[in-house]
Amino acid sequence: MRFLATALLLTATLAQADDRPLRFAVVDSWAMPLAQIENGELTGGIMFELFKETARELGRPAAFHIVPRARIEQALLSHSVDVRCYVSRTWIEHEFNDYRWTAPLMVQRDLLVVRDAPADKLETLPSQSVGTVLGYHYPRLQPLLDSHWLSRDDARNQELVLKKLRIGRYQYAISSEFALNWFNRELPEAERLRIASVIEETPLSCMVLDAPEVRADEVLSVLAKIKASGKIEQILDHYR
Repeated sequence: MRFLATALLLTATLAQADDRPLRFAVVDSWAMPLAQIENGELTGGIMFELFKETARELGRPAAFHIVPRARIEQALLSHSVDVRCYVSRTWIEHEFNDYRWTAPLMVQRDLLVVRDAPADKLETLPSQSVGTVLGYHYPRLQPLLDSHWLSRDDARNQELVLKKLRIGRYQYAISSEFALNWFNRELPEAERLRIASVIEETPLSCMVLDAPEVRADEVLSVLAKIKASGKIEQILDHYR
């Protein structure tokens, strides 16, 4: 009798997991091509396509939780999101033992970008402000900030950083390759921002909550399948 009750409870739990939306974290500072956020809703971009494909493969509805960058780790600690993607272990301060990591799904290349200044490497720049995204951590930039040789000029998202560079608010900015290519796509060749140097390349993964209602094994398996199928590269190609 006890076995039957346990089996029924497990069956009910699994049925609820199928009905319950999978909650994906969306950082509010993301911009295109990573994410299009309109009126507080995720409506397009690389992560939108990846999340929708993941939910489709799982046969579950997707829910997109817009989270301020400063509160993303609290959202994980409180289990208010099930999946956080586009993240590296080097970017987080806590272990988050309740979450399991996928293998790397894509790579972010961070670039030193210029408008009309001479191309140079980060470590050889004259003392000045550099365009950065509020809340982003840049490991190679940090020693230069600590020495007060360089300072940050923060903007809310990557698109605003590049817009400020284009109008001359500073001479140099740090940008992901995805964001730079998207920003340049409709500009005349002569007006496009240029790469001064590659700062670093970071493999990015997803974190999945290990809980019965999430079914972490299934989510991890589906993300691995999407990666192996070449679907992620197809999504990225839409925005290159």
